[in-house]
Amino acid sequence: MALSFKNVSMLYGSVYAIKDITFDIDEGEFVFLVGPSGAGKTTILKLLFRQDKPTSGVIEFFGLDVNRIRNGGLPFFRREIGFVYQDFKLLQKRTVYENIALALEVTNRSNAFIKDAVASVLDMVELKDKNNSFPYQLSGGEKQRVAIARAMANSPRLLIADEPTGNLDPGMQWDIIQLLNKINNYGTTVLMATHASDVVDSMQKRVIALNGGMIIRDSKGGYEV
Repeated sequence: MALSFKNVSMLYGSVYAIKDITFDIDEGEFVFLVGPSGAGKTTILKLLFRQDKPTSGVIEFFGLDVNRIRNGGLPFFRREIGFVYQDFKLLQKRTVYENIALALEVTNRSNAFIKDAVASVLDMVELKDKNNSFPYQLSGGEKQRVAIARAMANSPRLLIADEPTGNLDPGMQWDIIQLLNKINNYGTTVLMATHASDVVDSMQKRVIALNGGMIIRDSKGGYEV
């Protein structure tokens, strides 16, 4: 089992962001997390990445109780998770190579390891020729490819994509979806939060739908039933 939420609730003040959420995700699955704004998608992602702790319930990551991880262990835990954001979060004054390498430098990898790893992920996202480019020289789709390469640099067991196509035009959107699907086919578990109903309808993967902080559907298929 890759992920497990067991009766998880998150209370902010007197308001439940999510309430009594339970689901399991197997290793190697590709799962869409959908629902309107305020449904609880972001809360689930924050809890999984241990940015917050739940008010109640248990969250497990490959058998590890996430709530019990001490602060000193969080950097090691988070290396197992790659995170892709809607707005790319690239450092504008660093090259493509440097943006990706930074994710490895903080783990005290050798220069030789970093060089090989960056080359490998750039090859995976088909951007080997953009090694020395700066973000302002890239298209939106290329920026997101760099962000995905950075997220995959540490060979994470889980890739979280939070609205990864939200800032892209339709053509680039499908390129990114196909790249995420390729990464999933390599064996990485993928959890993607999205409002893109056309993407979800086309992929026909498992969909966990939220509304009002609760799961209203968990099944394979399109955005809506």
